[in-house]
Amino acid sequence: MSAIAFLEPDAGVIARRGAIIAGLVECVGADGLVSEERELKPFETDGFAAYRRMPLAVVLPKTTAEVASVMRFLHAEGVKVVARGAGTSLSGGAIPEEDAVVLGLSRMSRILEIDLPNRLARVQAGVTNLAISDAVDADGFFYAPDPSSQLACTIGGNIGMNSGGAHCLKYGVTTNNLLGVTLVLADGTVTEIGGGALDGAGLDLLGLVCGSEGQLGIVTEATVRLIAKPEGQRPVLFGFPSSESASACVSDIIAAGIVPVAIEFMDRPAIAICEAFAHAGYPLDAEALLIVEVEGSTVEMDAMLRKIVDIAHRHAVMTVKESQSAYEAALIWKGRKSAFGATGRVADYICMDGTVPLSQLTRVLRQTAEIVAAYGLRVANVFHAGDGNMHPLILYNVNDPVEAEKAEAAGMDILKLCVEAGGCLTGEHGVGIEKRDLMRHQFSKAELDQQMRVRAAFDPAWRLNPSKVFPLDDRGAA
Repeated sequence: MSAIAFLEPDAGVIARRGAIIAGLVECVGADGLVSEERELKPFETDGFAAYRRMPLAVVLPKTTAEVASVMRFLHAEGVKVVARGAGTSLSGGAIPEEDAVVLGLSRMSRILEIDLPNRLARVQAGVTNLAISDAVDADGFFYAPDPSSQLACTIGGNIGMNSGGAHCLKYGVTTNNLLGVTLVLADGTVTEIGGGALDGAGLDLLGLVCGSEGQLGIVTEATVRLIAKPEGQRPVLFGFPSSESASACVSDIIAAGIVPVAIEFMDRPAIAICEAFAHAGYPLDAEALLIVEVEGSTVEMDAMLRKIVDIAHRHAVMTVKESQSAYEAALIWKGRKSAFGATGRVADYICMDGTVPLSQLTRVLRQTAEIVAAYGLRVANVFHAGDGNMHPLILYNVNDPVEAEKAEAAGMDILKLCVEAGGCLTGEHGVGIEKRDLMRHQFSKAELDQQMRVRAAFDPAWRLNPSKVFPLDDRGAA
């Protein structure tokens, strides 16, 4: 693929590579620097994988103080910085540039404090999402956001993209579960935003930082909410004769005032792919599948499921399969959580991330299929149906340049469709480079100019993740 452009590298910075590397060694020590070409290869792309750029170097600090030292040095040298967690970004958010230093946070992986009376945890940015829940599981608590990559993705990256997950329908996304951050600014200044309180005084800078994709500063520590585990949880599989009937069922569940923990959708291609991998007992004769999970006491779950099953029958449900044990529940979720990896066994794919109103699900699913078919490609849909967060997986051969261009074009058409249906470009994966040039499709020039003025207030020189989010010919206009 070659449609997405990057900024021209600064030849002067590249010429000073040796001196820059020497300065970084002074900041973090030789063991905290990656500079040999073969060792830099894993850092040249992320989960988006369609584009690759070899960074100038990779620096791996262990503390906020080391991050501040690195940022002061690179600010003085005029070098771009791209923050990186686990590299699971699906929008190209962590892809570097030839004249940029990647600041990797993987060694900042300590849980610093667990405060159960106040239901919070303070962690370094390199802690994995799932590690927080694991740390408090025995005490009856968990951390709610649960992206599919939660075994690998890190809190810093979750904050950068405002990640969600299957259970965001009830518990919200990262911004709803974030209490505070330690942020290192472009010049190395360390600042604390938020803290242990549910709602801090003054401007909502925390809401501004969450979802800013590493363009306002480097998050090194985070304070997050812990939630008491429910008395019980029960996922149920529903098989439908069509995507339309499944989509209508979702709309009616929400319209009835019922808020399950999660409502996940798969169409027939996704069902087949996930069942072949997980052997979870998904109904292979269904055209669409919903995983609906409820929680609470047995009485509460039974009452909620009766209402949901009644609604499903009004939409010609073919299969209703309730999990009967913790093992069966885990298996149901294994299929869903493994969807992206399982699809990767079948074909290369691009995953879109547009969000639409629930009333538009049926239309957008139908037109998505039409768009992809018009390009001669296939699509598998698996997504968070409860909040309309679409994840069409466009299947193609990455080694075929023609198919790659078609897949990218189809993805752009789908995202435009989401916006035109009253939705937005991204629900949880971020803009990155993938959706950068579509920002004009969702926002007016005045709106983009305002966003860029806010960005420039934090980083006037535009050196933090500079090729992302905003169209290149607009950047710096503020």
